[in-house]
Amino acid sequence: MENGAVYSPTTEEDPGPARGPRSGLAAYCFLGRLPLLRRVLKGLQLLLSLLAFICEEVVSQCTLCGGLYFFEFVSCSAFLLSLLILIVYCTPFYERVDTTKVKSSDFYITLGTGCVFLLASIIFVSTHDRTSAEIAAIVFGFIASFMFLLDFVTMLYEKRQESQLRKSENTTRAEALTEPLNA
Repeated sequence: MENGAVYSPTTEEDPGPARGPRSGLAAYCFLGRLPLLRRVLKGLQLLLSLLAFICEEVVSQCTLCGGLYFFEFVSCSAFLLSLLILIVYCTPFYERVDTTKVKSSDFYITLGTGCVFLLASIIFVSTHDRTSAEIAAIVFGFIASFMFLLDFVTMLYEKRQESQLRKSENTTRAEALTEPLNA
């Protein structure tokens, strides 16, 4: 037997790069599923909630600690939830789950997180001891909550645009079906 006859059906001549032009961790991360505005908002949510959490952790003492502890819980939860949603959007996991469920989950998680983060920031404002770390945490908390709510408004606008597009397509189809065939 010749070597060519044994190996030709199963061996590629030039397999090329294993994963295409991107390799390693970059091969698994794809940011194109989100529009640019939503990517920026998601990145800001992640960064600002992390900064709020870090600034809150620096606080060494408090007189009314309930607001601080609630803010700590909410800022950490906001960071982890925004990280989770970003990971789902940017990895191949997005293709394995129902995309409508991912978008719906993102919609409600973003709304809930924004509202609770805003509430936690308001409560923390009323109970803080006016240290620089607390003030920084409050500022980052308010800005992060506004980023979550702005992202929610953006998703609401996109849903409304899709709904209007579907409605106009359905009316066009209905008009085409009601026209006589001989016209």
